[in-house]
Amino acid sequence: MELLPIKMTLAENREFTMHPVCQESIYMCVAFYEKAGFDPPWIGYYARLDGKLVGSAAFKGKPHAGKVEIAYGTFPQYRYQGVGTEICRLLVQLSLQTDPAIRITARTLPENNESGSILRKNGFKLLGTIWDEEDGNVWEWEFTKSHTPHLE
Repeated sequence: MELLPIKMTLAENREFTMHPVCQESIYMCVAFYEKAGFDPPWIGYYARLDGKLVGSAAFKGKPHAGKVEIAYGTFPQYRYQGVGTEICRLLVQLSLQTDPAIRITARTLPENNESGSILRKNGFKLLGTIWDEEDGNVWEWEFTKSHTPHLE
């Protein structure tokens, strides 16, 4: 699997703007760049496996106070096949390669679900419930360094 960077403008992302599974998310990502900035590698990505786009991945902005938040998703037809777990692993790997001291976090709905399972498989520990301005009460997770993913 590989992560394909989402570039700063729509004009630079023609391959994604024309792709049916990216129609909505590509516009949201470029709009997010306009608000939060474009600071590679702390950007959005699409995940490609065997020549097909299977999901998306992102950093929710560049690191702040030594901490970065990740987000990921699997396109419906690829769910429950390990794709989300691999996308999460690649985000952790990219974070640690860029800054080994970074604290990596993620947020999920405050319930046991597939996202929490993916995070646990990748060495994240549930810290507890916090308030998110956009999503209300969420669970916050943090990657534990003792579970460093295989770095290729």
